[in-house]
Amino acid sequence: MQKIVQCVPNFSEGRDLEKIEKIVNPFRGKEGVKLLDYKRDEDHNRLVVTVIGEPEAVKNAVLESMGVAVEVIDMTKHEGQHPRMGAVDVVPFIPIKNVSMTEAVELAKELAKEASEKYNLPIFLYEKAATTPARENLAKIRKGEFEGMAEKIKQPEWKPDFGPNEIHPTAGVTAVGARMPLVAFNVNLDTNNLDIANKIARAVRHISGGLRYCKAIGIELEDRGIVQVSMNMTDYTKTPLYRVFELIKIEAKRYGVNVVGSEVIGLVPMEALIKTAEYYLGIEEFSMDQILEKRMME
Repeated sequence: MQKIVQCVPNFSEGRDLEKIEKIVNPFRGKEGVKLLDYKRDEDHNRLVVTVIGEPEAVKNAVLESMGVAVEVIDMTKHEGQHPRMGAVDVVPFIPIKNVSMTEAVELAKELAKEASEKYNLPIFLYEKAATTPARENLAKIRKGEFEGMAEKIKQPEWKPDFGPNEIHPTAGVTAVGARMPLVAFNVNLDTNNLDIANKIARAVRHISGGLRYCKAIGIELEDRGIVQVSMNMTDYTKTPLYRVFELIKIEAKRYGVNVVGSEVIGLVPMEALIKTAEYYLGIEEFSMDQILEKRMME
């Protein structure tokens, strides 16, 4: 019975192509590991890699890649629109096939222990792997970002789960965890007013009273002269993409701006897009069994 796990490590480098290739290379040509996708964003200054494979093989490839990132990324010089606290900012494991969430949590703990010892990295466990409820939400861990983390982790309640009780001088801090699949979904607005994007983000995200499975922040896309609402949809089955898309359009109308496009970062479950197509096309009694590619893979 083959076990398949997914990992989506996020690295704080989206501009230097040479460094990006070095970080991604450990995922290439490895038995038991398949590199599905990697996407860089210059405005966010961030790299998102998606890999799947056998749990141990994936863990070892991620560990190797983390070492490269620690070596080539200097957080003291890092600037970007996306919140970040480390060179290897976050490493989530997602159970895909014949892998339980409990096994994904154990894999996260193994990686955290090995990486902390090998690279002298302070590491927090988050989401399903969190050791306390206060650490389940990545945003709470990352609050203060790299610049504020040196003081933060000196507080007793923010002692890292693994590694030293001080930040790595150039690689900062890392969060490792286990979670269900999420969709990184961004919606672009026809304005360069970041305050508007932030107000809309506050309206749609759960922590501010918005949609239950939505995390959102405002981001400035300087090269395009616009702003976006950048989101993580942590359970697309309960808060579908079309719902947050429509809510953003409603909120944008209050400020006289329009939605001009959207983007998905990394990979997305087919069902998330099918549910959105169902909504906008008004398809009645649709079944996933009607998807040609799904039937071909059975």
